[in-house]
Amino acid sequence: ERFYRQETRRYERIAEKTDQVYVLAMPETDFASIPAPYATIGLDKSDPLAQEWHLVVIAASYSACLVCREHSTAVNAAALDSGRQFQGFWTFDPIVSRQAAQELLGRVVRYRPDLSDRVETARKEYQLADRGNPAFAESQLSQPSGLDIRRFSDRLVTYLQASQYQQVRSYRRAVAQTEQAQLLNTITSKIRRSLRPEDVLTLTMSEVEGVFLRCRCQITRLPLPSPLGSHPLFQTLLGQGKVVVIADAMQDSGIQAYPALQTQMQMDRIGSCMLVPIVYQQDCLAVLELYHASPRLWSESDRDFLVSIATQVGWGLKQAEAHVNLVQLNNQLSVIEQTQNNLIAIVGHELRTPLSTIQVCLESLATEPDMPQDCQQVMLDIALTDSERLRRLVQDFLLLSQLESGSVSWQVEPIVISDLISLTVCNLRSGSKVNPTILVDVPEALPMVQGDGEAVVQVLMKLLGNAVKFTPQMGTVQVRVRSIEGYVEVQIADSGCGIESSRLDSIFDRFYQEEGFLQRSVGGTGLGLAICRQLVRRLEGRLWATSEGKGQGSQFYVTFPVEDMESFNPLEGMEELVG
Repeated sequence: ERFYRQETRRYERIAEKTDQVYVLAMPETDFASIPAPYATIGLDKSDPLAQEWHLVVIAASYSACLVCREHSTAVNAAALDSGRQFQGFWTFDPIVSRQAAQELLGRVVRYRPDLSDRVETARKEYQLADRGNPAFAESQLSQPSGLDIRRFSDRLVTYLQASQYQQVRSYRRAVAQTEQAQLLNTITSKIRRSLRPEDVLTLTMSEVEGVFLRCRCQITRLPLPSPLGSHPLFQTLLGQGKVVVIADAMQDSGIQAYPALQTQMQMDRIGSCMLVPIVYQQDCLAVLELYHASPRLWSESDRDFLVSIATQVGWGLKQAEAHVNLVQLNNQLSVIEQTQNNLIAIVGHELRTPLSTIQVCLESLATEPDMPQDCQQVMLDIALTDSERLRRLVQDFLLLSQLESGSVSWQVEPIVISDLISLTVCNLRSGSKVNPTILVDVPEALPMVQGDGEAVVQVLMKLLGNAVKFTPQMGTVQVRVRSIEGYVEVQIADSGCGIESSRLDSIFDRFYQEEGFLQRSVGGTGLGLAICRQLVRRLEGRLWATSEGKGQGSQFYVTFPVEDMESFNPLEGMEELVG
């Protein structure tokens, strides 16, 4: 009935031409009693006609008939839609048309006996009772003048073609959507397998350019500036998570308001573009930019596809960043664990050895009161030396802790660097009976450095002490000083064991030892160079090392800022040989 109601006006117009109009339909309301200039007949739900769609036209000199049934099994007619398929035929054969009219009129009388007289009048007027009359058939085969039956056939063919076109278009749209979904799934799978943010971006740009042929794709991580996304015209929209679509860059009124931007797009050969923000949980991570050299009308599916890709890239970037952070965290934990092991091993050894020595010396003095005076003095010297070693060890721990926490107080003042070098060399010479040769080269005039005197002495003492400790007796240690670009540079070079190039940065880490703990030939906690780097940083200087490799010696460089570029103190050059 609802399909009948859609054509009510058409039936009314037909009823103006003839009173023999009958409409049969399965009722949904009070269909049979509708007041109209034509007859309405309500079909029973079980009647086969309820699942069929027929049109029969009978005139005095011509006839037409359309018989149609749904291709699939019988369903509720109320569920009819344009996507369903029907099978049937249409014909201008008078015999077939009259037979169809007879069958339908019989069904009318069955449902509406009150229309019997009206139906009988129609049968007589249109000679429907004379089905086998050859004269009537011949009259129907000749087309009367002024009647073009092709109008009906052309209209029917056009209708069928339109339906087929809609079906083909729907099929193509479904195929395109399926292919796009499959492509999106493929790209998503590749993105999710990438474990580095750089790989995610490179893969996405390659895949997008493969989909949008003759287009260029670029993804820029924020806050790095992007070619277009950083411009104020687009930045606000992208920051709000909106997509920017430009079909013709030269005709766009917004771009025309920025001549510099328009010139840049011309130079970059950008005729049209799409800018899509890559967002993860309301955080804009990057901007995906797709360029075409000429104007292009971007479709809604193009936009939706890029938005879907951008969503997956956001997830992929976060996943890759999480993986990288996890790897870095694991590496840091490994370093911390190794540092902890080194701390336990090295400090345990450095504490236990002097304590054991002191204990042995004191026990010997306590249990052997008759020990010769010379032996007692030796025991006391050993105990005092090891106690000093313990004091320096504890002092290094405390100093490094204070430096890392920033709780060290400084007394910054102008310093004569040559005096501190001389003091350091003298302390080393007096503290050890056997030293390598130490050569000192200081220019006659050097600017005064700005810093804390005690901190500078500690840096020089530890660097020179390391050079002496790792250089054999027959080797040499050279100290050279020069002034460059507002700094005084001190170079301490030795001919000792050398350092592998891959470890030149690691030697400044806490508890680092060039030799393994069990293979060490020289003692120490591995804190000296770590303390030096912290002190030099606080003094606003630099500290680094170079070496040709194992057995090739090493060179340490340290710089201190000068107090005033205009102020120079003439100092006597000093070059001495210390055996």
